[in-house]
Amino acid sequence: MDRLRQRADFVAAAKGPRMARPAFVVQARSRDDDGPVRVGFTVTKKVGTATERNRIRRRLRALVKRLDVISMRPHHDYVLVGRRAALDRGFDVMLDDLHSALGRLKQPPAKRPT
Repeated sequence: MDRLRQRADFVAAAKGPRMARPAFVVQARSRDDDGPVRVGFTVTKKVGTATERNRIRRRLRALVKRLDVISMRPHHDYVLVGRRAALDRGFDVMLDDLHSALGRLKQPPAKRPT
C-alpha cells in the first residue's frame, strides 16, 4: 500500500464516492493503471489544534495498517478525512466502521426511482 501525496490525487478522490462515519469520511477513486492501492490522510484545521490533528492522523494510519488488503479494491485510491470524534472513539469501533465503510463503497450505487 502506497501513500497519496499529490494534491491532484486528493482532489480526484474527493470527486468520487464517499462514505461517512462518526470519526472519519472515506473517499474512493478508481484508477486506470496497474499500481497498488494508495491511501491518503487529511484532517482540516477546523478539527482542532495541530497536536489534535496529528493524533487523529496517527490513529487513521494505524487503522489502515491493521486493515487486511482484501478490504480494499486494487487500482483504487482512498482518502480518510478525520473528524473530531476520532479523538475519543474506541479503536476497535473505528476499525469496524472502516470495514463497513469499505464494504459499502464496494457495492454498486443504488438506483433512485424516478
